Amino acid sequence: MELGIHLPIFDIEGGTTAIAGELARVGAAAEAAGATWLSFMDHYFQIEPVGLPAEANMLEGYTTLGFLAAHTTTIDLGLLVTGVTYRHPGLLAKIVTTLDVLSGGRAVLGLGAAWFEREHHGLGVPYPPVAERFERLEETLRICGQMWDPANNGPFDGKHYQLAETLCSPQPINRPKVLIGGGGERKTLRLVAQYGDACNLFGSSPEDVRHKLGVLRRHCDDVDRDYAEIRKTIIANNPRPEPGNQDEFVASMAPYAELGVEAVIVTPTTGSPAAWIEQLAPAVPKLAEL
Repeated sequence: MELGIHLPIFDIEGGTTAIAGELARVGAAAEAAGATWLSFMDHYFQIEPVGLPAEANMLEGYTTLGFLAAHTTTIDLGLLVTGVTYRHPGLLAKIVTTLDVLSGGRAVLGLGAAWFEREHHGLGVPYPPVAERFERLEETLRICGQMWDPANNGPFDGKHYQLAETLCSPQPINRPKVLIGGGGERKTLRLVAQYGDACNLFGSSPEDVRHKLGVLRRHCDDVDRDYAEIRKTIIANNPRPEPGNQDEFVASMAPYAELGVEAVIVTPTTGSPAAWIEQLAPAVPKLAEL
């Protein structure tokens, strides 16, 4: 099992002027530890589930990934996950392409239907009903696929998006893998089966993940997709890996590995996330044995 790092909090020791330097150290620490994934959230305001108010620090996701591209060399870079409402899909494909080119082929497109209504209204971004957001999500997946097909620069005529040309030059160095976040059984996991290269589920319990993966497998059967092609990942912080409980954390991941989960993504504590990642490094080879 591989380890990924997800950084949702930008309240860094030393204040705003310390953020850039700390993020550079995060990239270096994650690669030195052997992590294979580094991500941020895609939000305008901080979200309450992390335990902080909306007024807490939040950086724009793709700008931050571009900064990390210059401070890393091997780790995959993505957002967990891009809100489909935040950027026009043609622009999104261009942004992810740019990240891929400037990182040497390490961009991943994490994508979801978006959910944080307050930040949409706060900054004047349209927030359609959930059914429409999923329609837009599917069209965005199709548009990105078309823009990353150098043989197809033609139009796209969808219900919500119309593009006269899907020209994307340069093309990505590596066609970005598409990770679809969420465990919705009727819509989200169906889209994973149809369009995704990877899924990301909450590691709430092995039983829950087993159930979700069973649903995904049935969707794959329905669309004649090879279930084995899809990379399975979880985000898990219970228990949160700390210097004193790394063996407990690794042991708790074994049932997920048995289910075919290939990577676990964890979130550092506040203060100095780089120092937290450095302390976590001894767990990485133990995870790799699962």
